[in-house]
Amino acid sequence: MSTTNKVPADRKLRILMLHGFTQSGHSFEIKTKALKKSLDKHFPPAPKPGHLKHYPGGLELVYPTAPIRLDAHDVVPSGPNATEADSRRGEQVEESESYGWWRRKGDSEPYTYEGMELGLSTIASTLLEQGPFDGVLGFSQGGAAAGMVASLLEPGRREAFEKAQERGGMRYPDSFVKDSGYIEEVVHPQMKFAVSYSGFGASTNDLYQAFYEPKIGTPMLHVIGSVDTVVSEERSLRLVDSCVGGKGLEGGVQRVVYHPGGHFLPSSGKTYVAALVAFIREVLGEDGKAGTGSKDGRAEERAEDMDVPF
Repeated sequence: MSTTNKVPADRKLRILMLHGFTQSGHSFEIKTKALKKSLDKHFPPAPKPGHLKHYPGGLELVYPTAPIRLDAHDVVPSGPNATEADSRRGEQVEESESYGWWRRKGDSEPYTYEGMELGLSTIASTLLEQGPFDGVLGFSQGGAAAGMVASLLEPGRREAFEKAQERGGMRYPDSFVKDSGYIEEVVHPQMKFAVSYSGFGASTNDLYQAFYEPKIGTPMLHVIGSVDTVVSEERSLRLVDSCVGGKGLEGGVQRVVYHPGGHFLPSSGKTYVAALVAFIREVLGEDGKAGTGSKDGRAEERAEDMDVPF
């Protein structure tokens, strides 16, 4: 009997979707509706053409909500330097469901992340209760979290945290460890892939360096806005540089893709959907030759194909 025949007929490609700062799982699901529709076409259930042979059930995206409820003070400046636009934005935050995986503290680097343990605990619970997942995808703060999750699930990462802890680094999150009755083990298998849209590497604070030392080995795609004024290219490239072969080509698929916009996820642009599809197919071993884009990864996109900013 072939390996293909042993795959359950309802097995789906499952991706954990991590929203950005001030969003929620529900709002992120709405914002990525076009992306979901496109991915459904590329990864349909069998026997439709193009289906993944190891995932005949099609695609499933899961959208948890971060545990930290935000208010206007978390998002906009206050005091004499606050503008009318800041005030309007603050009102919008107060009226909406706004959440974060952590709060950044400090006026400059090295920042600390208040509530990170709580945010990671929520993700760990999702992994345990709704897993297993094949990949993790995040936007902005969720993109940073996607890199962290990919890192935490890699073999040997607990030992890296233990060594770093001796030098003042943070403890490996207790929430990512479960007791099987015989031995403590990580809550979820290593991810097959990770994707970051407008994500970034964590603060340069020594507390967080075990996420990136040694480098993240899980294949990771980085999509960056060339005129993003919220997350600078420097911060995004900090995450890229923390990945094994982060800027290179693997199997012909570019690992860093630029879009000619700002801080948003280009969920309906054909160029960027094609890049994501090619990346996923490559890392799953199901034809990674469909990659598109220019040689330096700075692909062009028509304005009418671009999603609106979050």
